[in-house]
Amino acid sequence: MTSPSIPGLRAEFGPAVERVLVSCGDTIVYVTRDRSHDVLAWLKDAPGHQFNYLTDVTAVEYRDSELPLEVVYQLRSLSRKADIRVKVALDKRAPLQVRSVVDLWRGADWLEREVYDLFGITFTGHPDLRRILMWETYAEGYPLRKDFPLRGHFSRAEQTRQALAANPEAHYSLEELSIAEAFDELPPDMRQRLARGERGYLK
Repeated sequence: MTSPSIPGLRAEFGPAVERVLVSCGDTIVYVTRDRSHDVLAWLKDAPGHQFNYLTDVTAVEYRDSELPLEVVYQLRSLSRKADIRVKVALDKRAPLQVRSVVDLWRGADWLEREVYDLFGITFTGHPDLRRILMWETYAEGYPLRKDFPLRGHFSRAEQTRQALAANPEAHYSLEELSIAEAFDELPPDMRQRLARGERGYLK
């Protein structure tokens, strides 16, 4: 069963709603890139819909090179306990860009930066679009794209050299860098477990 928001979406945006499908009980709406921000703003603010929580922003690239790369928005209405997924298909032969939704959900900030970093999708209007996982001078491309080699383009030695040569202070604020310093504030037993290389759940 499709989301009850679909009739309103179709009435408001017409052909900008390209198709709707249900997968594993989830409603997925494909919308055009040029109206994506308008659609998402409507879903967030329209009375009776109010998908006021952005659960995630991610992207999908399929193995079939003819298929577009998709930007995916997972939304939830906290009051109605309802979910909807919105997808925007991007032609890989054209610029990979879509309008940022940071002005709608502040939490999109780092989510969009991650998609930019790993897929190479530009979010126009983002207040601070820069890599968030890889360093700013990282030159191997976008690690979650299908054309990215499993072991990267460079040798391990070259990757290590580049990582060690990176200057994080030049690209990140002191507030962001302070997160890395939190190690010293962890309980002693947790620091010992991390030092031994344990990666399980730390209570």
